[in-house]
Amino acid sequence: MKIEETPLPGIGVRKEFSLASGRRVGVLIHRDGQTELIVSRKDDPDACAASIPLNAEESAALGGMLGGTQLIAQLTAEQRDLPGVSTQQFPIQPGTPFDGKTLGDTAMRTQTSTSVVAILRDNIVLASPRPTDELHAGDVLVIVGTESGLAAAATILAAT
Repeated sequence: MKIEETPLPGIGVRKEFSLASGRRVGVLIHRDGQTELIVSRKDDPDACAASIPLNAEESAALGGMLGGTQLIAQLTAEQRDLPGVSTQQFPIQPGTPFDGKTLGDTAMRTQTSTSVVAILRDNIVLASPRPTDELHAGDVLVIVGTESGLAAAATILAAT
């Protein structure tokens, strides 16, 4: 998908792309850092049908909601050509020993030969988490590995 970037002198920059419906959707990033979600009118792609101001937290939440789905779809698509490798999501349940511990405390990679490629938290994607990143109840770990490795990961994360 082609994202078009248009400098708007004195205002900022507009980044947008065309939908299958013919509408355009994107963001307007103002010079002062403010962000707006914008949608064009269906009958005139150059005219704005909706403009929704977003603060930094709202922008991050929206990006996380959209990015999480896209990340999972991309990983799944890329692994079609890798027989024996899968992606699975594992929730961190309340009361598990890993609630409040770091990713490294799970020893996931060492014990299962799997990789945690993302943590989904409150509709935000934390991609490529580090061993020092803390886990919280309600987080969802996105893990890549073999079927046996994923089964071992499930066993580790289910421990109470």
